[in-house]
Amino acid sequence: MRSYSPDLTPPWKKQAAAPEVPADAGLVVEEVGTGFCGAVIRCEAGTVTLEDRFGKHRVFPLAARGFLLEGGTVTLVRPPAQGGAGAPARTASGSVAVPGARARVARAGRIYVEGRHDAELVERVWGDDLRVEGVVVEYLAGIDDLPAVVAEFAPGPGARLGVLVDHLVPGSKESRIAASVTDEHVLVTGHPYVDVWEAVKPSSLGIGAWPRVPHGQDWKTGVCRALGWPENTGAAWQGILSRVRSYRDLEPALLGRVEELIDFVTEEPC
Repeated sequence: MRSYSPDLTPPWKKQAAAPEVPADAGLVVEEVGTGFCGAVIRCEAGTVTLEDRFGKHRVFPLAARGFLLEGGTVTLVRPPAQGGAGAPARTASGSVAVPGARARVARAGRIYVEGRHDAELVERVWGDDLRVEGVVVEYLAGIDDLPAVVAEFAPGPGARLGVLVDHLVPGSKESRIAASVTDEHVLVTGHPYVDVWEAVKPSSLGIGAWPRVPHGQDWKTGVCRALGWPENTGAAWQGILSRVRSYRDLEPALLGRVEELIDFVTEEPC
């Protein structure tokens, strides 16, 4: 009688079908044969092109059970054509795109974020929506002077102010500053991350997780060092930002807060 080793699948026992996943731009997967991990940048008939975190491109066939997604085996398939019948185009934030829409004249209301990286990330994902709504995003050099900034802005019913704060967790300096702003026409909210870099999903960058940086060490420099990146935080950020294609690349803790701020600022006065 013919025998089979425990790690071989008998010929009569077929593997379960893997789920089919559209190879949407920005989706991060690992090719099972080579271990190459990268984000989808192009999908054509029969092939998909991946880009790893170093910018290297590899082309792979759309083979059955050919990729790993969040630890599970999947079959990548070519995504449906965008903009076809019954499939409205979407912005990077997931909103329905408005073809040919012109930017609205800027509202008196504003959204303030802590730094340049925060502003660039918000523009990357919500830029189209903000232009349609006429919302301008400006960045501060931190929020230590937030009460004075709010007073100078002079918010009111027709000029609401939204503020996005990093590391807004109980007991933090940021939470104490946020609590000091009580104007009804100002909404201060934020995410729990030390820096907005952490709001980008590790899977979108081809890393397992954001590293822990020892207390007292510059967080961004520590991240670069732990991941083996050159200790140039500006260049590192541009690499991170380039991997953000849509809202799918961001953590829900940031997504919800930005959407909340946009709704607040655009709410029409009674």
